[in-house]
Formats: sequence, structure tokens, C-alpha cells
Amino acid sequence: MRDWIVSETETVAKSAPIAFDAVEKISLLQAAIERVIKGKSETVKLALVALLAKGHLLIEDVPGIGKTTLANALARALDLSFQRIQFTSDLLPSDVIGLSIFNQRSGHFEWNAGPIFSNIVLADEINRATPKTQSALLEAMSEEQITIEGVSRPLPQPFMVVATQNPTEHHGTYPLPESQLDRFMLRLHVGYPSLSDEREILRDRERENPLRFVQAVMSEDDILELQRKVLEVRVDEVLVDYLLNVVALTRETDTLELGISPRGTLSLFRSAQAFALIEGRDFCIADDIKRLVLPVFAHRVIVNSRQAGNKRRSFEAERILQEILLKVKVPI
Repeated sequence: MRDWIVSETETVAKSAPIAFDAVEKISLLQAAIERVIKGKSETVKLALVALLAKGHLLIEDVPGIGKTTLANALARALDLSFQRIQFTSDLLPSDVIGLSIFNQRSGHFEWNAGPIFSNIVLADEINRATPKTQSALLEAMSEEQITIEGVSRPLPQPFMVVATQNPTEHHGTYPLPESQLDRFMLRLHVGYPSLSDEREILRDRERENPLRFVQAVMSEDDILELQRKVLEVRVDEVLVDYLLNVVALTRETDTLELGISPRGTLSLFRSAQAFALIEGRDFCIADDIKRLVLPVFAHRVIVNSRQAGNKRRSFEAERILQEILLKVKVPI
């Protein structure tokens, strides 16, 4: 496993000090989003981790917290194509990926691309659609292409799916299958704002929606360049060992029925590189990995049914992962 991770990184040129303009661009992007998302700096930073690491983002929380607003603010702050898909129980796969329609004049079928062919795709309330429709995203999120009628069509670059979902115990939801969850690099919880932040939200929305004032601060070329810089961030061997030891324990513990997949391992590795870049470093530290274990791993593991009992499994998964972190020696 270690050879697989390190060999992929070694194909990139040796790391160089992070240029100031990269740090400045990331800071401008974060500030633009935080004009709308008040008091959630860490949440916004983790959303940027998914973007820069070429991953996909799942935002889960109760209705009305600001999940869709966060996704919209991220899209508006980027000069990229954007499509929003409202997932409902009657949504069909063709409504997402597109379909071929017969043209009577030409006598040929013509391809009509669906909203998935955009740089940023907001899958709003993704778990309100049936599993069949959810599965329409699998190839796109994994291989950045769509195959229809034997023809593979590449998706635009950069490409990112930002999905929101309500807790699975809410009415009218379909749990996301493990194969779908594993394709999301991070899962975030927005949480309720503090009273002071909520006061600011009320004042900001007295007359107009502040989303209207979010301006694009980063272009397509900027994003692609930052994604390349993520690959140059150095991860020392001792940190790779630390990461793999955490992964190994998720597969060995009796409290989890399903541990972390190799895709999950790579997601944590790449997320740590992106987080270091956001912090203005060209190297990772152990804290980068520790801070990201819960948002990267918690939605991927399955808690043993006897262990979870009547508790919410997402909370129990986080508790078990925290216990695993305490067992693994942190490199100095």
C-alpha cells in the first residue's frame, strides 16, 4: 500500500516553496465564501480541500442549516460552469447524464448532454432520489467521464460534485450505498450558527440575498494550477506510515464491519496535501492527517450493529475513529 501511494507522488516534480500568489488566491476564495457562510471558517476550509484535491464533497445536516448556500457560494466564487440538480423521487438517470433523441429531419439520433457536464455540479438533497438515479453519478465521480450507448464522453475539467443530504432518519430519504459514499472525498456537517453569527445572517438578508454579491475570484486556469501544486506537497515516509497504521486499525477492529478502502486511503493522503497548501506549506505534518481523519473516513466505515445499538451510526463512527487515533503513535 505504501509503495502505491508514494510512487504516485514521485511522478510529480520535487516540491518547491509555495508561491505567495497561490496562498493569496486561496485566501481570496475563502473570504468570498465566508461573506455568506458566517462563523464556519473550518467548514469552508474543508470544502476548499475537496476542491483542490480533485475530490467530491458531501454536506450532511438538518434542513435549513445552509448546506445549499455553501455549495452555491463556492460555485459563484469560481469562474466555472455550474449546474444545480434537485434530486427527487421521480428523477431519472437521463435527467442527470443526458440522452440521445431522434431527429426526424436528419434521421439520426442526437446527443443531448445532461447537467452533469459542468465544472461544478450541485446534487441537492441527493438522498431523496432512488438508488438507480444515484448510481448515475458513480462513473462521473470515479472516472470523470460518462459512458452512454458504448460511447465515453469526458467531463469538463476541473470537475466536482457537491452533494447535500438530510440525515437518513428523515422521511422520504434513501440511504446512499457504500459505493456512492466511498466516492465522496469528504463529508461535512455545517452545524447551527452561534447567536452572534445568526444575528449577522439576519442583518445581511434584511433586503437582499448576499449570494448576489459573491463575485468570481478564481478562474479555471487558477484552479487547475492549484490542483497541480497539491501534488507537489511533500509527505514524508513517517507520515505515510502513520496514515497506513490508522487505516489498518479500521480494518482490524471488531467494532467496524467495513474498514477503509484503498480509495479512502488515497483520499486522506491527497486531502492532507491540499490542507497543507491551504495553510501555506509545501509539506504535510501529522496534524494535517489527524484533522482530516473524521471528515474523510467517518462516512466510509460501517459500525457493527451490536456496537451502534440505538445510537446514530455517524456519531458512533466518529467516536470509534477517535479511539483509533488515540491508539496510533503520532510521529514527532
